[in-house]
Amino acid sequence: MRSIRSFDAQKGVLSSFLVLLALFTLAWTTGCQGDRSGAPAGGGFLGDLSRPIDGKAMRATSAMRVGELRRGPNGERELGPRKYDPKADFKGDGEVQSNWDNYTVPAGATHVLMDESGPGVVTHIWITFLGPEPQNWAPKGSANHQELMLRMYWDGNPRPAVEAPLGDFFANCFGERREVISLPVVVEDADSYNCFWRMPFRKSARIEIENQNQGGLPFSMLYFNIDWIKLDNLPKDTPYFYAQYRQEYPAVKGKDYVVLETAGKGHYVGTVLAVRMRSPAWFGEGDEKVYVDGETKPSIWGTGTEDYFLSAWGLKTNGTPYFGVPFFDFRGIGGHTSAYRWHIEDPMPFKTSLKVTFEHMGWMSQDENPEYKSTSWNDREDDYASTAFWYQTGVPTFAERAPGMADRRLQDLSRVTVKAGALAATARHGEGPVSKRTSDPFGAEDLVYQPRQSPGAWIEIPFEVKAKEPLHLVLRGTRAVDGGTYQAFLNGVKIARPLDFYADRSGRQEFQLLDFWPEPGTYTLRLEGAGKNPQSAGYACALESVRLLERRPRVAEFGHDKDKDWRKTPTLYR
Repeated sequence: MRSIRSFDAQKGVLSSFLVLLALFTLAWTTGCQGDRSGAPAGGGFLGDLSRPIDGKAMRATSAMRVGELRRGPNGERELGPRKYDPKADFKGDGEVQSNWDNYTVPAGATHVLMDESGPGVVTHIWITFLGPEPQNWAPKGSANHQELMLRMYWDGNPRPAVEAPLGDFFANCFGERREVISLPVVVEDADSYNCFWRMPFRKSARIEIENQNQGGLPFSMLYFNIDWIKLDNLPKDTPYFYAQYRQEYPAVKGKDYVVLETAGKGHYVGTVLAVRMRSPAWFGEGDEKVYVDGETKPSIWGTGTEDYFLSAWGLKTNGTPYFGVPFFDFRGIGGHTSAYRWHIEDPMPFKTSLKVTFEHMGWMSQDENPEYKSTSWNDREDDYASTAFWYQTGVPTFAERAPGMADRRLQDLSRVTVKAGALAATARHGEGPVSKRTSDPFGAEDLVYQPRQSPGAWIEIPFEVKAKEPLHLVLRGTRAVDGGTYQAFLNGVKIARPLDFYADRSGRQEFQLLDFWPEPGTYTLRLEGAGKNPQSAGYACALESVRLLERRPRVAEFGHDKDKDWRKTPTLYR
């Protein structure tokens, strides 16, 4: 068909987990619906495949059909809709058009993947599409999966049963493409989106994706196969599948973050949570609190967010059949964590209602604590987003709706940004050449300094502060096989630990440098050579930007460090 590798995929997940996918064919029904003989489309484990399975196998697909025209005679795209019979035979002849099995969805448009009559049950969804970076097939780039809204409607209900950004539904948050190897969701090589949740419907099923990109970029080269089984009937007590996204930027002070609140009968089966940290230290101490059937006191009370996601002593990148952390970059202001937890073997049943919440408590730097103490139990105000997954009979009462892309986009935390690449012609530096280099697929530029040795190596980046306020100084760069080690100085004052620009694989790095209240004026960040990692092939450093990030408003309100002389006691809160 074609070979697309739009992003380097995250590796390191045990390949043996793939074998478990075969065992999951209908595994969620085990233990959730009692007698499996009455479950739609049979059972879930290999032993159940010997049982009779009622129904007819069906598929909704992007494959070309006779009469379709998706490109012009020279292969050009963006022709707009053409009338054809959507039930026409598949093309499948010797013409190259038979292989044009994808769609391009313009910004603002919605593409329908499936629109079928029931009763039936969706058994598998496979989707792939181009990544957001510019490339030959999309020279200006494409919409990323955070900008694509996935919606599913059962039985003609005008409110979607599933409403979430495509990435978040597949446990790929923040627009980052990451590999996920779990039982109900698999994102192989970070570009093949698979879902094995069972989705029964009685009258009809409609699945669509809206391109909410605000810059006019298309949703490029959309391929899909949706497998489903057409049935004669469904048992009356068969629940529907639901998934709903919500967010709080930031989490509301004094109120637990709500993932789901619904009345009715059903069972809860999964959570995807994405947190961008707005404070130093660590967000993950808040407990999950689950209220079942109208409880005023939760009968399910956890021991911490990291514990709910079945990790311990923090969260780090990992993947298992039932839980995982596809994306984690660093702890600290601006750091990102996304995690999934599937309640397959341990669903949470409810008879009349369910409310799933998280405390947003955690460690805090002392300048954000009213008593000027660093403790583990503070009401943090980080940016939270979640997708809840559950089954329920009837229609849920959860009133939340996914906001549009303008509100879903995380705000830039930078008060001051100096792009280092723009200084290539005027950069102040020691021995060795300086050049400008495009450092990622989206056109960001690095200022690359390549001295031949460490002694005498230095480079400076100036920036200006216009108002006295609490700020967090960071240096964004690129680590590489020839990276050196550098010590940072601000206006001659030594700050932070030495910065290691070496990595066996090139990648972005945020170096956290200083928390301070600078007076208005001009400042100079200077990096001086301090050796290199023994494995490094050189002494280079690649700088993308210097940024001053805003702190939470309470830092200014408390003003603990306002009158501190940062030159005498340079502080980095971790």
